[in-house]
Amino acid sequence: MSVLPHMKTAETKKRAVSLDLARGAMLLLIALAHAPLYLYALEPGIVHRMESQNFFDQVVNLFGMFIIDNRARAMFAVLFGYGLVLAFDSQMAKGKREKEALQVVRRRSWYLIVFGAVLVVIIGGQDILMAYGVAGLLVSWLLTHEIKTLIRTFIGITLLYIIANPIMWGFTMESIGDYGFPPEVLATDTYLSTLILSLTYFPFIPIFIHGMFPILPSVLLGMWIANYQLLTKPEQQLRTLTFLTTMGLAVSILGALPLSFIGNIWSPSFFLAGFVYGFHILTGIAGGLAYAAFFGIIGAKVKKAGPVLQSIMALGKRSLTFFVWNEAMLVLFLSPVALDLGGRVSNGMAALIAVGIWSLSLLLATILEKYKLNGPLEFVMRRMVHKNKNT
Repeated sequence: MSVLPHMKTAETKKRAVSLDLARGAMLLLIALAHAPLYLYALEPGIVHRMESQNFFDQVVNLFGMFIIDNRARAMFAVLFGYGLVLAFDSQMAKGKREKEALQVVRRRSWYLIVFGAVLVVIIGGQDILMAYGVAGLLVSWLLTHEIKTLIRTFIGITLLYIIANPIMWGFTMESIGDYGFPPEVLATDTYLSTLILSLTYFPFIPIFIHGMFPILPSVLLGMWIANYQLLTKPEQQLRTLTFLTTMGLAVSILGALPLSFIGNIWSPSFFLAGFVYGFHILTGIAGGLAYAAFFGIIGAKVKKAGPVLQSIMALGKRSLTFFVWNEAMLVLFLSPVALDLGGRVSNGMAALIAVGIWSLSLLLATILEKYKLNGPLEFVMRRMVHKNKNT
């Protein structure tokens, strides 16, 4: 079989086990986080989760609150920030000047925005690529500054979110007048109506995400741990990784407790419920960092990856391709513009569909790895970002 030169995976290039494992597992968490957004036939539950119909739904919703919601996104952001530093360092190692290296990082960020726009408008999926592309543009200047500047920037931005985020969510929930948000899709949606609507609002998606969700603090944390090579040389940083995992998980789980009480044993005002949700979002920053650190520990412990870990790593190497693929599959199975299962299933079944989609991605990524092929979107991204094969 003939293969395009850039589609071949460089066999000699050493991959970071921790990063690939984290990226592969992250795709499962994101699919689980996005699947409930297509459910529209049930009554709203808490925030964006629909009301439970049975015991399995309750388990899935609680698992989502404690493990997935506002934690998967934060993990993605940490890994994205880490990747910015790796991309910049890679260009510098090839003899590029700082200005040229920054241009490469910024071009990649711009193309992430383009890919995200295509995902939203053409495919109709849930997007976070545009938000991360914007984040890359906003923080890339820090790549040429000392770590002290990065830390000061992180503290300033994080304090701003700590002060404003719970209040903004409090007013948002109060204006909705319910503990749950209305469905994002409707039974009457068609592909054409969705396409026209998304053409009008897609430029505002990254603005909304950055305004209401603290993406930048997690990206900056990823850049910070990249400076100490916590995920690329985890065996040298086990004590630090263990500390970050333990403390981050503790903060994340404790931060999810108040939200889990709402509607069950606690009925606060809508403003206070929104304030609690803002607190849930903020503590998710610690959760995302803990998840990334946890995979650093796994990477340090793994001497020889078995078949399952190899498949997850293969998926992680092609995370851009399979993020878009997974979102497209969620649209296909759950959206009213396609198979419309989102109008017939509850939270538990939607979660199982998300796991099935991720499992299919795992199989496809394993096949690509067997033939030493990059993901199609990784191939396209490289061709668009780099001006020639030596860049």
